[in-house]
Amino acid sequence: MDPSPARTYDRIAGHFSKTREYPWPEVESFLDGRSAERALDVGCGNGRHTELLADCATEAVGLDASRGLLAEATSRAAERDFESAAAFVQGDAATLPLATDAFGLATYVATLHHLPSREARVRSLDELARVLDADGVGLVSAWSTAHEKFDREEGFDTTVDWTLPGGETVPRYYHIYHPDELRADVADSDLDLSSLSISSGNCYAVVRPTAESSQQ
Repeated sequence: MDPSPARTYDRIAGHFSKTREYPWPEVESFLDGRSAERALDVGCGNGRHTELLADCATEAVGLDASRGLLAEATSRAAERDFESAAAFVQGDAATLPLATDAFGLATYVATLHHLPSREARVRSLDELARVLDADGVGLVSAWSTAHEKFDREEGFDTTVDWTLPGGETVPRYYHIYHPDELRADVADSDLDLSSLSISSGNCYAVVRPTAESSQQ
């Protein structure tokens, strides 16, 4: 298996994007009534949630490691007329190429679980805390052991195949989170956990920067 999420998603970007037309209702609910000057979509994929953020902020930034997915997001922004409110950036979720305290609102959906080690995942949560301003808030989601696909009592690593139209399968690395494990990773990061819920087999954590990280 190619260990790089970027190369994996470059291979499947076009087909993946076609199956990801609509935003998740949990993201819509999180964003309802929220606004910010600048908003960030970490792991933006084809930009479906960046589009929502563009309605909540003066400027929305979508970040992804995959150039293929960023091309899909750029095309979506042009086709759906939100390109003037959105910018797309290539980058690693564990080392965000973005300024400190730059965003008041963030979504980090279905991406954390692709990072290949706990160290990288906690570092990525630290990075989210760094780029959020003192009053900022974010939504982090990850696949959970509560998903109907899994019958496990603790978090684990696995691969999930993506099947392309011609029949080729592309394995994707996942770390499947037990909800308590996600709580622990947030607790070990520079984020405070406001709430954690389970929906459709995913953990959803609403997070804010800790007071200590905001003062650094």
